[in-house]
Amino acid sequence: MNKVRYWIQGIWPVLLTAAIVIGLDQWTKELVRQNIPKFGQTEPIPALAPYFLFQHVDNYGAAFGMFQGGGLFFTTVAFIVSLGILFYATRLPLSNWWIRILLGMQMGGAIGNVVDRLNQGYVTDFIKMGIPGVYYWPNYNIADASIVCGVIGLAITIIIEDIREQRAQQQKQMAEPGVG
Repeated sequence: MNKVRYWIQGIWPVLLTAAIVIGLDQWTKELVRQNIPKFGQTEPIPALAPYFLFQHVDNYGAAFGMFQGGGLFFTTVAFIVSLGILFYATRLPLSNWWIRILLGMQMGGAIGNVVDRLNQGYVTDFIKMGIPGVYYWPNYNIADASIVCGVIGLAITIIIEDIREQRAQQQKQMAEPGVG
């Protein structure tokens, strides 16, 4: 297969997934900015309130409000990570479409937050979850959730693949004459 075609086949699932994540992230953030005043909150699913709320906050740090004030650093990291994802995706076997989806989730989340940083100087966060009087997880958004789900999914996939490879090696060793 020619190299350009292989490269395109390797990269399109990542780019499509990233575009979907960026679109959903930016759409939901715009809805929040238009409908919930800063530091205001609403109950999108009344049956889950007060455990699940939408609260409009500005985040000058990383995911979940960590490392406040590092916007330029996080923008640079997101750019480098995105290039790394694209480079890695073109080197995977074409059958690894699931890993490409997970990488696209991570890339889309990173770029979704970069769009906010470049347009506003901060990221709009709005999903608030927790137990009143005990603990609320720091507010987050679709981009943050996509990054976390992509990383967790990739870790689980790698662990499962490693277990499969170990089992296959064990079965191969047991099948060899003189072993056992």
